[in-house]
Amino acid sequence: MKKCFLLVLMSCLFCGAFAQSEQNLPASIANSGKVWASLYQQRAAEYKALCFQAYNIARLRLDAALKKHHKKPFAVVTDIDETLLDNSPYDAQRALNNGEFDAKAWKEWTSKGICDTVPGAPSFFKYAASKGVAVYYVTNREEDERPGTIKNLKLYHLPYADDTHVILKTTSSSKETRRLNILKTHEIVLLCGDNLPDFDALYDDHPIEKNRQALTEKLKRKFGDKYIIIPNLSYGDWESSMFNYNYKLSNAQKDSIIKAKIKIND
Repeated sequence: MKKCFLLVLMSCLFCGAFAQSEQNLPASIANSGKVWASLYQQRAAEYKALCFQAYNIARLRLDAALKKHHKKPFAVVTDIDETLLDNSPYDAQRALNNGEFDAKAWKEWTSKGICDTVPGAPSFFKYAASKGVAVYYVTNREEDERPGTIKNLKLYHLPYADDTHVILKTTSSSKETRRLNILKTHEIVLLCGDNLPDFDALYDDHPIEKNRQALTEKLKRKFGDKYIIIPNLSYGDWESSMFNYNYKLSNAQKDSIIKAKIKIND
């Protein structure tokens, strides 16, 4: 009986120590970076200033376009996440837990419809609507996220927050087909986004880092003109391309790639 008790006690102590060691594992470099990125998004006045700068430029470009003759009604096309709605609380919580992206947890978050807004975004889109310009929300959220998404947009009284103007992902993450459909009825004055595929089909098909750099150099005159980009340090194709779009990498494997790619003072 005594031996049996000792075995049970040792097993409990071992399991407890193992559980504690799992909980105390340091965050990966990748997730530590995401914590800092979320903190920057939430707390840095510089982040707010960059967003204001982007949407101030958007207003100037819109005003200039409105003075020109046009055959079709105007529209602005915007992404949602990190362009209009701020998901940093979700990203920060996941990173602090040293976790990976989980679609179920993400959809639980979006279903709440409680995201804050990106600085400058609501006032710009309301201004556009006040000038008779349609707003289309082209997002890669999925169809089952529609109720929470529209609820979130309506929370801030954003214009055109309806099924016609909220265009979600169907079969492809590329937004080109959706943009072309809008062009059938409207002239797109501006595209707003935080991820380069939000702007141009050239960024589709998962181009490698080197190609993305070259494409951006090619399109540089469009940024601040027709393309209005919002900073997003937390995630996006910039991160995916760094890992060659391999979504099955462990945190340790990601850390190894980060160490190999980052420039340091050696």
